[in-house]
Amino acid sequence: MNQASDKKITIAVTGMNAKPDNPGPGLAVARCLRLAHGDQVRIIGLGYDVLDAGLYLDDICDAAYLLPYPSAGEQQLMERMDYIQQQESIDVLIPCLDAELLSFSRLHHEFEHLGIRMLIPDVSQLRDRNKDRLGELARNAGIRYPETKNITSANFFYRCHDDNWSYPMVVKGIFYDATIVHNADEGAEAFRNIAASWGYPVLVQRYVEGHEVNLTAIGDGKGELLGAVMMRKQAVTDKGKAWSCVTIEDQRLESDALKLVQALQWAGPLEVEMLKESDGQYLLIEINPRFPAWIYLAAEAGSNLPAGLVDLIMNKQSLFEPPKTGMMMIRYAQETVIDLSTFEAMAMHGRYIADVNRENGQELNYE
Repeated sequence: MNQASDKKITIAVTGMNAKPDNPGPGLAVARCLRLAHGDQVRIIGLGYDVLDAGLYLDDICDAAYLLPYPSAGEQQLMERMDYIQQQESIDVLIPCLDAELLSFSRLHHEFEHLGIRMLIPDVSQLRDRNKDRLGELARNAGIRYPETKNITSANFFYRCHDDNWSYPMVVKGIFYDATIVHNADEGAEAFRNIAASWGYPVLVQRYVEGHEVNLTAIGDGKGELLGAVMMRKQAVTDKGKAWSCVTIEDQRLESDALKLVQALQWAGPLEVEMLKESDGQYLLIEINPRFPAWIYLAAEAGSNLPAGLVDLIMNKQSLFEPPKTGMMMIRYAQETVIDLSTFEAMAMHGRYIADVNRENGQELNYE
């Protein structure tokens, strides 16, 4: 082989936070890539906090860097990515957090100029799937959606009966968080917490009984839904995140997801969350513009979507195998132990390099 063909593909993955009750998808995406390619790819973990545990897992990430928080602005993000690109020569970037997608989408062409490829939705697609616009999208696609209201004051919860709203109801942030509240005081507290974390508007949604079914897949940007994997939640955390789930086959869920992808002409990963009521009716809950934190279940079920996404981006043929049903995930927490000098280096320099020439037994290199 020539030197070019021997070069490992370098893939950067964001969202390496690994909080047990609400993990980011990045670590699971990186695990999928390592499962598919072993040491034949170089994986760069990107995080926003020095305590993002996934940054320090050298069996998953070959190097790790801190990014400026999205609130710092796109110029700082671009400057940081320019520096990282000079160090790592990234071929593919997979963003994994809702709050960062808008900036990455706006900077898509600048990233391409640096040699970094992505398959992500454009700004209009992201806007149209926002939680405050989801009702309109659902109506246009012919999908049921629970009544949702934008609010800017906690007073709503003390006078909601005047507008024919009753408890329980669901309080949601524009990017993350959903809390079921049963009275006005709980509603006001949830409102304040979510507004402090994610800003306005805060959304309230009518509570509907049922069980949640989710689908993850890749949109090709031309209305096609690739590699759909579906699951039913078995147990959830306090934040409603899947603690345990099982793969299923649900034609109605897949059909509705396809309608949404066609309506949006979606490009890149997505997760469609729906509620299946006791009478068999479906309600759209959310569309997340990235892979979910449970994506490793899809890979173990036989459909490695992150690996397939990289193939698409690199213009390689990718076969999306039908996943096995009845595969069950149980999430668990595991401690990551590092020496203090490693942590201090990340805090001071925003960078950690793990020498991956493991075959030669080289020691880890911390910078």
